[in-house]
Amino acid sequence: MRVSGAWRLLRARSRRRVRSWTRAWRSSLQIRVITSTLAIGLVALTLIGAYVSARTADGLFNDRLQQVLQESARSTLQAQATFDNSTAATSPDVQRLKGDVARAQRTGGSDRREVFLLRAPGQQGGDMFIPGAASDQALVPLVSRELRLATAEGGQHWQSVAIPRETGGVSPGVMVGQDVTVPVDGTYQLFFLYSLQSEQDRLDFLQRTLGLAAVALVVLLGSMTWLVTRQTVRPVRRAAEVAERLADGHLSERMPEKGEDEMATLARSFNEMADSLQDQIHRMEELSTLQRRFVSDVSHELRTPLTTIRMAGEVIHASRADFDPAAKRSAELLQTQLDRFEDLLADLLEISRFDAGAAVLDAEGRDVRDVVIQAVDHAAPLAERRGAWLHVVVPEERCVADIDPRRVERILRNLLVNAVEHAEGSTVEVTVGADAHAVAVTVRDRGVGMTPDEAAHVFDRFWRADPARARTTGGTGLGLAISLEDAHLHGGWLEAWGRPGRGASFRLTLPRRAGIRLTASPLPLQPDESPITGALRVVVRPHNDPAALPDMGSDDLDAAASDDERQEVR
Repeated sequence: MRVSGAWRLLRARSRRRVRSWTRAWRSSLQIRVITSTLAIGLVALTLIGAYVSARTADGLFNDRLQQVLQESARSTLQAQATFDNSTAATSPDVQRLKGDVARAQRTGGSDRREVFLLRAPGQQGGDMFIPGAASDQALVPLVSRELRLATAEGGQHWQSVAIPRETGGVSPGVMVGQDVTVPVDGTYQLFFLYSLQSEQDRLDFLQRTLGLAAVALVVLLGSMTWLVTRQTVRPVRRAAEVAERLADGHLSERMPEKGEDEMATLARSFNEMADSLQDQIHRMEELSTLQRRFVSDVSHELRTPLTTIRMAGEVIHASRADFDPAAKRSAELLQTQLDRFEDLLADLLEISRFDAGAAVLDAEGRDVRDVVIQAVDHAAPLAERRGAWLHVVVPEERCVADIDPRRVERILRNLLVNAVEHAEGSTVEVTVGADAHAVAVTVRDRGVGMTPDEAAHVFDRFWRADPARARTTGGTGLGLAISLEDAHLHGGWLEAWGRPGRGASFRLTLPRRAGIRLTASPLPLQPDESPITGALRVVVRPHNDPAALPDMGSDDLDAAASDDERQEVR
């Protein structure tokens, strides 16, 4: 258990360290440049060092091998000449002659070497190893059988061997052999063992020198890269910090200007851009303030004459039964347009409150299903006049959330009226869904629909899909914009989806508690084309007098207008 716990702890620490390195790699341009430069430099130096080391080793070995072969060939000729000129005829004399030749040839080269005089394979008579014919009996096993057989075929042959050291380890060496003829005793093989330790020492020294040079070059390369990237990255990092400060509203932040190089040019250009942005932002803020003040003042100032006109219009509208048909129709249109004008003023005042940051959320715990049913009840008369059906799907469980009922109902009324007006007599589906964090309501129609570009602008103020048409139906053009502001005031979402010929879908998502940050919605925005399932409620209201408009809010007061005024589509 202890081992398992220690292993899990080590693995967790390793993962954290890897994640920290990964974050550092992604977040720092300087680290990436230095690491990449050092990696490329190390690979290049390793390849160059390996190539130089291999070429040097081959050169040292080949030069020494040629020298060894030449020396062993001369020494073999000298030994053969000694045997040919010898007068030894008895066995003791021949044995003594072999030992003298072996001792003489040991120091006959450019460097100390070992000499072995062994009977050739297949020769009869005598012992395999004559006493005194080997300068070092312990090294005789280094003469391999393969080399002896190759030497027996004639000519000079060599083989690389590893010479054991007295202190441990081995030294590189070369064994060279050639046949000689010994008087009375027959054919023997003369082997010379040369040590290549001096060449190996030179190669090791060269490799150590290359290693130290590589380390020095890597340190120098890393230092130069750090210095260059620091000079380059610091102004960029400073520019990023200043840009973040500017984005946070600190418009007086500027980059320091030093020198006349490219970075100084960047700093001057950045500061000039910041000055221009600051000036434009100040002018836009002043213009926005003037616009908000103008809208607010005009809206308030128009209320007094509108009240007077309203009173006169109500008197005329109440007496319309005594008028001829044309005057009666004019009185009805005057009343309708006065309602529209009053709604427009109310929406302008509401927008001005949002712009001024004076909108207040009066939240309370309410069941969203009740608010949805109230909004549907208000929209039912308009749906009946337009020949549309309202289908409501609500869950059986309560959907309680901290909401402002007035604002949420206004959002839903705007969405329902908008859907009914563009449904072209088709079904309008209202679906309520909830999860542990959010409550959502979707309003789906199957009318003319809209393109994705139109869906992206549908919440803009006074935006219309077809600007060429006059606004004779619908609301004030501010209903969806106000609905979006109401959703944002709750910390929620209001989204739109549409496709030409397939209708449109609007989704309102609200957090169940204040302070919850939404990450997902309980209902999909893009509708499912499958049939409706779940708890279904159909709301139908009796037919009303066309001249009497239901109290449904700003966007459905025009529903009683003449048929020739109801041709607008998205």
